[in-house]
Amino acid sequence: MASVANFRSGVAEAALDLFTDNGYDPTSVDDIALAAGISRSTFFRQFRAKEDVIFADHEALLAELTVYLAASHPDPWEAVCQAAELVFVKFSERRKLSQKRYHVVQAVPALRDRETIMVSRYERLFSDYLRRALPGISTLDAIRFAAAVTSTHNYVLREMMLDSSRGSLRNLEHELLAVRRMFGVLPQGDPASLPTGDDLVVAVFPRSTPTAELARRIQDKLDGRSV
Repeated sequence: MASVANFRSGVAEAALDLFTDNGYDPTSVDDIALAAGISRSTFFRQFRAKEDVIFADHEALLAELTVYLAASHPDPWEAVCQAAELVFVKFSERRKLSQKRYHVVQAVPALRDRETIMVSRYERLFSDYLRRALPGISTLDAIRFAAAVTSTHNYVLREMMLDSSRGSLRNLEHELLAVRRMFGVLPQGDPASLPTGDDLVVAVFPRSTPTAELARRIQDKLDGRSV
């Protein structure tokens, strides 16, 4: 299994070099096969089309996360966050290749659409796991948490692709703690779940104030702006 994943990853690397240098549309399957040192038939035994090469690493990661989430975890909420961190680590280990993929995908609308579908598979994997691990959870809450974790991961990953200081594993861990805090699923007694003097905010609003407006006014106050 590992050798197949390594083979697919090697072909993907050769393809991404070609896409970067020559463009996605002008690059043919024959070009990729030649660059990877394989035959056309070997290529099609592993990939249905050249766009599949772009997302070869995602397929391997989804398979790895499926195994990871099939195991027992004491805190399912934390397990989902750790799964997202595993994805980030995998891409950061091959940062230059990940950056090439990012720029190729951003330049081709059809690939951006395909990436959206790929993101939805991560969300589905996470939400399905939560529903299995937490039988009492509502479907909507599982979907909300999975979407929040996935979007947070993707934001920090994009920052890494753009060489921003915010694109680090440490920042991802920090932001995922914020997601768990927002959903109220940090373990009781966890230091991250307890407010400090600077974090404690008391606000009074009319009961009829819309939730979105409450959030805006509180954030404005925290940022030092007048409401």
